[in-house]
Amino acid sequence: MMECPVLYLVVCAAGPAEHIHELVDLLIADGWRVCLIVSPTAAPWLDREALQDKTGYLVRVEWRMPGDPEPHPPADVVLAAPVTFNTIAKWALGINNTLALGVLNESLGAGLPIVAFPHVKAELAAHPAYAGHLAVLRAAGVVVAEGKALDSAHGPERWAVVIEALRMVRPS
Repeated sequence: MMECPVLYLVVCAAGPAEHIHELVDLLIADGWRVCLIVSPTAAPWLDREALQDKTGYLVRVEWRMPGDPEPHPPADVVLAAPVTFNTIAKWALGINNTLALGVLNESLGAGLPIVAFPHVKAELAAHPAYAGHLAVLRAAGVVVAEGKALDSAHGPERWAVVIEALRMVRPS
C-alpha cells in the first residue's frame, strides 16, 4: 500500500484562515498528509496546537535553526490557501522574508505542483501590479484560482473547489 502524498498547506492572514481546520479535515479525509506553514500574521488566528494534533506535524511559522532536523517530510504538492495580496506580490518578486514565502519560493524553484487560492479585496485586486504578479506565477506553473473562490458567503462548502483543484494535480 502506498503512503499518502504530502501536502504543504501555506496559510496567510485572510478571512478563510479562521476556518482552515475545516479544510484540514477534508484534506486528511481525501488522503493527504497535511503539513501547515503559516504566515506570522495568520499564526495568532489559528489554534496551532489543535492543528498539530490533527495533522501529526508541527505547524510552522518560523525558520528552523541550522542543524535542526526538518520537521516536515518533503512535499508532493503545495497549496496556498488563502493567499493574500501581500504574499502574492512578494512571491512573484521572489522575496523570501518569511517561512511561508520561503516555502512558496523554494517549491516554485523545485518544480512542485502548486495551487493558489487568492483572497484579496476588490480594491487591492484592482491595483495595477496585481494582474502582473498573477501572470508571473501562472507563467511559472502555479495554478491560480480565479476570483474569490474562498469567499465566506460560501460557508464550509468553500473548500470543495480546493479539494477538486488538488485532485487535478495529485501525484498518482
